[in-house]
Amino acid sequence: MNLIDRIEAYADELTAIRRDLHARPELGFEEVRTSGIVAELLESWGIETHRAVGKTGVVGVLEGNRPGRTIGLRADMDALPIEEQTNLPYSSKNPGVMHACGHDGHTTMLLGAARYLAETRDFAGKVVFIFQPAEEGLGGARTMLAEGLFERFPCDEVYGLHNWPGGEKNKVRIIPGVAMAGADFFDIKVTGRGSHGARSHESLDPIVAATALVQALQSVVSRNLDPLEGAVVSVTKFHSGVAYNVIPGDAVISGTSRMFSDAVRQQIRERIRELAAGIAAAYGVEVEVDIRDIFGVLENDERLSEEFVGLAETVVGADNIIVGDVPVTGSEDFADMLRAVPGAYFTIGHEGTAMLHNVAFTFDDSILPLGSTLLARIVQSRAVA
Repeated sequence: MNLIDRIEAYADELTAIRRDLHARPELGFEEVRTSGIVAELLESWGIETHRAVGKTGVVGVLEGNRPGRTIGLRADMDALPIEEQTNLPYSSKNPGVMHACGHDGHTTMLLGAARYLAETRDFAGKVVFIFQPAEEGLGGARTMLAEGLFERFPCDEVYGLHNWPGGEKNKVRIIPGVAMAGADFFDIKVTGRGSHGARSHESLDPIVAATALVQALQSVVSRNLDPLEGAVVSVTKFHSGVAYNVIPGDAVISGTSRMFSDAVRQQIRERIRELAAGIAAAYGVEVEVDIRDIFGVLENDERLSEEFVGLAETVVGADNIIVGDVPVTGSEDFADMLRAVPGAYFTIGHEGTAMLHNVAFTFDDSILPLGSTLLARIVQSRAVA
């Protein structure tokens, strides 16, 4: 690999930063300590720093040594509501909160790139460092955008990355075009009439109705969508009742749908509402449906993706580049930034068998200099006028 020597020289410092962030994880829009550390480091390197952009977000702005374009680089900072079970010496000290998705690593990689670019100023134009809060389904990107992120800090292009466990260490993967699914979350409340468990004929049983709806929802993908259109509808929560001998008055089911186009998103929503109305009529209950757009479909600019491949080859070599053609069903709110500004999102493989969002997930610190190098090289190659 052709890593930047200067970044490699402070790899141990990057590891220390990452492990400190890992030990003190914070949930979305609660990243007070994390954003404070980020802002202090940026300021110490002479980078113009803006705090509280999108609540707990931080933006740094740095001018190069000659005229050129403006490149945005984004990292997410939030953790997940998971109890860590790695037993690492730097495991989470905050009960019930864990960096189980590698956002501590993303933040550290962007800090490494920021430090190098600030120390050398060897690039054209300008770079905007975007440290985003609340990526995990809480709308951090949309909040920053709503507060005028790209109006205040205009960018010609924007890039982001994610770590990826599974053994393909140092493999850089990118999917031109549609790369990740959009996502809705839904909550459906079924209101019936409760009764004594021994007198079920006096009830309008919400559990029976909700169970029928769960089964009906399985037909949305298999019977209503074009089989060539990838999609997922999953019920992930079912809450009702508190006693063995009481039929409750209501039940709530919740879940998510994933899709690769806004047209399919709308089709899924319409079908969920139609099925809910049918169940309500069939069982004599009331059904309220709440569907929320959480993640947009992530679409990489195809030309910029191709040009990124050429750049990445200079760092990791052609054998370590994977250009995918099948999008993944996971979601990422960087999609919203890509709808505002063209750019691309890529992954870096690393060691570790536990997948993301797992209590046993571990981040491979050895890829930190690689991530920082790739981000720095993007600025040095793309900001040229």
